[in-house]
Amino acid sequence: MGCGRLGLSAMGSNYLLLFSGLSILLALSGGDAPITYLEVCGVVGQPVTLPCTYSGTLTTMCWGRGTCPLLGCLEAMVWTNGSHVTFQKDYRYTLNGSLSARDVSLTIENAVKADSGLYCCRIQRGGRLKDQKHIISLEIKREHKGMTTQPPVDVCMSEDTAQTWTELKNTWNNGTKKDIAKVATQLLQEAELSIWNQNFVSPGKYENPVLDIVYETKTCDETSKKTILEAGNNTMVIDCAHAFTETTRDQSAVALITYRALGDILNETYFSDRKGLQEVKLNSLVVSGTIGSKEKIALSKPVLLTFKHTQPVGERTKQFCVYWEGSKEGGSWSREGCSRIGSNDSHTICQCFHLSSFAVLMALMPKADPALTLITYVGLSLSLLCLFLAALTFLLCRPIQNTSTSLHLQLSLCLFLAHLLFLVGIDKTESEVLCSIIAGVLHYLYLAAFTWMFLEGLYLFLTVSNLKVANYSSADRFKKKFTYPFGYGIPAVIVAVSAGVGHKNYGTNTHCWLKLDKGFIWSFLGPVAIIILINLVFYFLILWILKSKLSSLNKEVSTIQDTRVMTFKAIAQLFILGCSWGLGFFMVEAVGKTAGLVIAYIFTIINVLQGVLLFTVYCVLSRQVRREYKKWFTAKWKGVEVESTEMSRSTTHTKMETPEKPSEFVQKKDTKDTVSTQPEPPADLAAVSWLKTKE
Repeated sequence: MGCGRLGLSAMGSNYLLLFSGLSILLALSGGDAPITYLEVCGVVGQPVTLPCTYSGTLTTMCWGRGTCPLLGCLEAMVWTNGSHVTFQKDYRYTLNGSLSARDVSLTIENAVKADSGLYCCRIQRGGRLKDQKHIISLEIKREHKGMTTQPPVDVCMSEDTAQTWTELKNTWNNGTKKDIAKVATQLLQEAELSIWNQNFVSPGKYENPVLDIVYETKTCDETSKKTILEAGNNTMVIDCAHAFTETTRDQSAVALITYRALGDILNETYFSDRKGLQEVKLNSLVVSGTIGSKEKIALSKPVLLTFKHTQPVGERTKQFCVYWEGSKEGGSWSREGCSRIGSNDSHTICQCFHLSSFAVLMALMPKADPALTLITYVGLSLSLLCLFLAALTFLLCRPIQNTSTSLHLQLSLCLFLAHLLFLVGIDKTESEVLCSIIAGVLHYLYLAAFTWMFLEGLYLFLTVSNLKVANYSSADRFKKKFTYPFGYGIPAVIVAVSAGVGHKNYGTNTHCWLKLDKGFIWSFLGPVAIIILINLVFYFLILWILKSKLSSLNKEVSTIQDTRVMTFKAIAQLFILGCSWGLGFFMVEAVGKTAGLVIAYIFTIINVLQGVLLFTVYCVLSRQVRREYKKWFTAKWKGVEVESTEMSRSTTHTKMETPEKPSEFVQKKDTKDTVSTQPEPPADLAAVSWLKTKE
């Protein structure tokens, strides 16, 4: 077994002088030969492999002790001619790889302490300046007491990593939270890199008693497709074809590490996004997935992580997938880029679009108020019905159609869609992406509703200020050229900018709505407050115009009456929509528990009954709409009566003809007489009634 670490900076201090001398020697010779450096460790009495491969044509090579000289190998141990071994110093030195596959890795059997030192693998390329050189530093350590356990014990972990682990434990006892997070971030990076490097020497499953970790490493390249790793009852599935697109490493490997003790240090106190959550706890071991980079690697296809729970779950508990986000302030648990796919009593499955260190948090969800829940579902269902009826009225009832009813129709449609999505999707928080989309659509629909309310106020103000009726031709031009782009475009721009600036703030832990912290909720409340204030100005101006400039006119003039009615309805609408979200402002700000509960009830009742109130104001209280409803119901009722009368007469006629059947000739004659003597009913009583009503 063994471990490897790329980079000269990782070499042991005992060999830095030799490496420096080698660099000077190469500089003096003007050599351009590529050189790689690797650190490997082994255990006394165990075989250890020094990796060395090359590409291109088959060629001669040698293994020797010490650094690589200008020519050949010092203290040569093995020579090959490209196809077979031509020299072997000792039976302990063997090339177990396939020479035809350009694998000339050296295996040292029954390693001893004296084998520690530098080794040179030299691939001859037809000139002293073209040879490929690999320098490996080997350290042989004494056998650990746990070497007979499964998985094997790793005694080759970097000394720097072990020192960092000791520093972390000391900081945990005496340091600040910020200091602990900094040292933990450093430990995670060092452990990931050190373990990942071991893959090229001996991939497999191992255990390190110093760090109290278990891990598995595997090769991972484009031909591997999906690779499954398991460590400490936790698994990771990664698509290797997409995992290394952001790296420049020639060697592709992946490692999964499970830290059995780190969760006690990096616990739930490092998770700050607790809005709406109670009793947050860490409910898994901390695991790391790495491909050998210190940076967080973004993936085009997510990795799937399966965590085993460390605590039992309850009915009101919810699992959250998080990753460790290092920062200048130390680090914390974050949910960005990770979402939960599913959970049961023992495991949680997460998907993440990056590689880092991960865990599962468990939180107790707040108990829902049954009264508020009942009010919400019953009220929204009733509102949906009323908004649907209002939309049908504005869409199908032609006598009342004008610019004003067209604005009412768009407002009703926006509220209908918003309430419907709220009813079915407000608590779909299992998928973070889906919840964010629902929150974004709700943001857009509610903003669109207020934008159409603003257009109603603007249209009413223009109508009054210009003394024009609603059906005037300029109103139609106003509608076609202005209302639709403004009514649906402005909310789209606001949501697009909000999502671009703070897409992380769509979706909370408990609801698919905008997060209340960091001021992001003002991307909704801000435009709403502006619209409410502008409409208030419009309505005050309208009332002033009606009182002062039109006081000399006859109060019975239909234009004045209609304008006053429209103004009353617009003010009622402003109260219905504006009052609820005005109360929402107080729900955002900190208030007392009792006051907050009262505001929550008032806010919920007004919000869920918006459809009912709007239908009442614009349909039930409208004399013209009531008249059209009456005509429609009258026509339907008369149609039913005509159909019933015709059926009754047809039945009576049949009964009168049945007893007389003297002959076929007599029957036809009687039938003809009977039909000719009976009075014919009107062709369409419903149509006649409708015409009379209009006259």
